[in-house]
Amino acid sequence: AEDGREMHKSWGNAIEFNEAADKMGVDVMRWQYCDHKPENDLLFGYQHGDKVRRQFLIPLWNVYSFFVTYANLDGWQPGAGLPRESLQPLDRWVLAALQDTVSYVTGRLEDYDAMNACRRLESFVDDLSNWYVRRSRRRFWKAEDDTDKQAAYGTLYTCLTTLVKLLAP
Repeated sequence: AEDGREMHKSWGNAIEFNEAADKMGVDVMRWQYCDHKPENDLLFGYQHGDKVRRQFLIPLWNVYSFFVTYANLDGWQPGAGLPRESLQPLDRWVLAALQDTVSYVTGRLEDYDAMNACRRLESFVDDLSNWYVRRSRRRFWKAEDDTDKQAAYGTLYTCLTTLVKLLAP
C-alpha cells in the first residue's frame, strides 16, 4: 500500500484491480509499474497515481494538445523534414536533448532497466513542456507563416512522434 504496509482485505487497504483501473486509469497504473525496480515493493495507491498523472501524463497530454490545436488552426502538415537552416537555438537544444534521451532510453531498455528509462522520459517531457513549448509559444501564435513557424512545428512534431515511439515498449 502507499504507507508501505502489505495490502490485505482484512486491514481495509486492499485495492481491487478493476476498481483501481476505473478510478486512476490503466495508463497511470502501467506507468507506476514501469517506474519502479521490480525487486523492490511497489507503493501502490490513489495518491501515488495522482502524482504520476500530474507529473507525467498531464504535461505530456498538454504538449500534445497544444501542438494539435495550433497545427490544426494553421493547417500544418508534416513535410519532408526539418528546415535545418531555420532552426532556432532552442530547436537545436530540444532536438539534441531528444537524441540524448533516445540513446539513453534505448540503452536502459536493452538492459531491462525500465525504471531509469521512465525517469529519463519524465525529465524530457518536463523539459519539452516547461522549456521548449513555453518559450516557443509566440512562434506558434504569430500570424505569418514563415520558416521560423514551420521550424517550430517541425521540431515539436519530431519530439512528439519520437517520444511516442520511445513510450511504446
